[in-house]
Amino acid sequence: MSFLELHRVSKRFGDHLAVNDLSLSVAKGEFISFLGPSGCGKTTTLQMIAGFVDLSEGTIRLDGRDLASVKPAKRGLGIVFQSYALFPHMTAAENVAFGLEMRGVPRAEREARVRDALAMVGLEAYAERHPRRMSGGQQQRVALARALVIRPNVLLLDEPLSNLDAKLREEMQIELRQIQRNLGTTTVLVTHDQTEAMALSDRVIVMNNGRVEQIGTPEEAYERPASAFVSQFLGKTNEFGGEIDRVSAPPRLVAGSCVWPAPAGLSGQVTIAVRPEKIAFGDEADRGVKARIAARIFQGNHWLFQCETECGPAIVIRQNSGPAQPAEGANVRLIWRAEDMGVRPREGAQ
Repeated sequence: MSFLELHRVSKRFGDHLAVNDLSLSVAKGEFISFLGPSGCGKTTTLQMIAGFVDLSEGTIRLDGRDLASVKPAKRGLGIVFQSYALFPHMTAAENVAFGLEMRGVPRAEREARVRDALAMVGLEAYAERHPRRMSGGQQQRVALARALVIRPNVLLLDEPLSNLDAKLREEMQIELRQIQRNLGTTTVLVTHDQTEAMALSDRVIVMNNGRVEQIGTPEEAYERPASAFVSQFLGKTNEFGGEIDRVSAPPRLVAGSCVWPAPAGLSGQVTIAVRPEKIAFGDEADRGVKARIAARIFQGNHWLFQCETECGPAIVIRQNSGPAQPAEGANVRLIWRAEDMGVRPREGAQ
């Protein structure tokens, strides 16, 4: 059952359509992420949910209640901003307590809830410390505790980890997901980081130019991208030109010297998409795309290969699992399972 519902939501700023006809249903306790490049409309959507930006069209409902006439402070939302927005003159405990004070929570209950919130994020020993004496990761935890201590209906996260270094960001992703699962709080994250969205989310909403390109689980969006944009935005992918030959019996999918059974429902020129880690190296006896290793780069736990193929350039990623890898200049065949490739009509083709 839908807990948070956006129905045909649009937002215009003058002549610019920032969000275009977005519909989405979010279940209670679900963790979703709006993912896309800068300017795609994801932050504007979050701000409309929060009430900071008015809708041009559509409705937003929370637990059946239309939020159009509800002020931001009355929506029962917890928000963590990119900058954390902590009060520098207040201690960690005072920052966390601020929202409870504004709601008139009695002092004894307020103090107990603040202690619990700081313990939840591992900062009970830092209650009397000011933000300027805390690391970025500790400040992020304080901001999260402040948002959660009010027991929000929905937690809104606006690029909350973007100011952290890579190692700390990974650690905070694990902690954030664990906290969300323990509390069961419905959570909406805005991010441009594909890895972050896929690591944290039950579903991702991939946006581009104000429109939704795809809604699905991280696995669905990565393994079965609905468009060329999603395919390229979510990690690396190889795209080869191919053609459906329906004159032959049975019909064939042809790319260079390679042939596969033709997928149903497609004809004419197509694009074949294959993730770099799904490709293996074969030899001349294998039926695969002819290729030459142009460069290979050692990256610790894996090798990255740049290949020149009969169907265009390609990237191959192979785990550093022990076997010898092809040398630069070697002629190889690129092989993959039929179920590991996506086939879609070529954009612009008739």
